[in-house]
Amino acid sequence: MTTNIGIDPTVPPSGTGCAECEATNGWWFHLRRCALCGHVGCCDSSLGQHASAHYKLTGHPVVQSFEPGEEWFWDYAAGDVRESGPRLAAPGSHPENQSVPGPAGHVPADWMRLLHR
Repeated sequence: MTTNIGIDPTVPPSGTGCAECEATNGWWFHLRRCALCGHVGCCDSSLGQHASAHYKLTGHPVVQSFEPGEEWFWDYAAGDVRESGPRLAAPGSHPENQSVPGPAGHVPADWMRLLHR
């Protein structure tokens, strides 16, 4: 991944959960944050796969994990992972007390069976 291509470290995240899942009362497994505009979407294991859909819609190529304790980046255009990169505007993850998967109350009992593999 080429550092700073598709990254704006000054933009805060759009929220603490997947914007599209929250709008439709859906649920997510893990979260990814667009490093250019801050959009928070769900990972490709989630039903909605909203982070990669955001890339396809906008062309914003780089996301960072939005999970506590994770700092890696993924470049959709290059198909490449990078263990670190520039520090993005706070917060760097969803709140630690937020359920995973989430949001609480929307996750079905058989959620593990529903994940994309």
